[in-house]
Amino acid sequence: MELTLHPSAKTCRASGREFADGDRVVSHLVREATGEVGRHDVLASEDAAYTKPSFVFCSWTVSYKARRADENPGRTLKLTAENLFVTLGDPAAEPNPANTPLLQFLALLLERKRLLRPRGLTPDGERQIYEHMRSHQLYEIPVGTLDAEFFIRIQGQLDLLVGPAKTATEPVVAGV
Repeated sequence: MELTLHPSAKTCRASGREFADGDRVVSHLVREATGEVGRHDVLASEDAAYTKPSFVFCSWTVSYKARRADENPGRTLKLTAENLFVTLGDPAAEPNPANTPLLQFLALLLERKRLLRPRGLTPDGERQIYEHMRSHQLYEIPVGTLDAEFFIRIQGQLDLLVGPAKTATEPVVAGV
């Protein structure tokens, strides 16, 4: 489950202003008009004025940091379920309630792959604590019910990760 994405932009998609180190940047993972998956980066201060595409898979906010000359951009272009979870669930990032269903699904997926290990609930019982096995980083994900309605609500996001559902075709019977 990998996607190839553009690296973070150097300029704001809304205003064209160049990002400076430390700027708060909102990244939107979107479906472009062509059907392709794209990334739109916007200054947080200009996000309200930015016209979003009709379908936004998820968004996250981070502090901008210019790429170093010796950095390998190819490594950061692969979007896997694991690094999407790490990006969206980052305790240092501003929480986005719209990402919660996707985070819950990714946690389930990564737990099944043994990349995350559940470590119990927070004292208030509102969030499940997961340990990322490679980094030993702890993530707190809101508890939710993973029922049929849940999966219907996040169908578009799941299409991005696992591909659209295949429709059943009737078998062709020769000679009948």
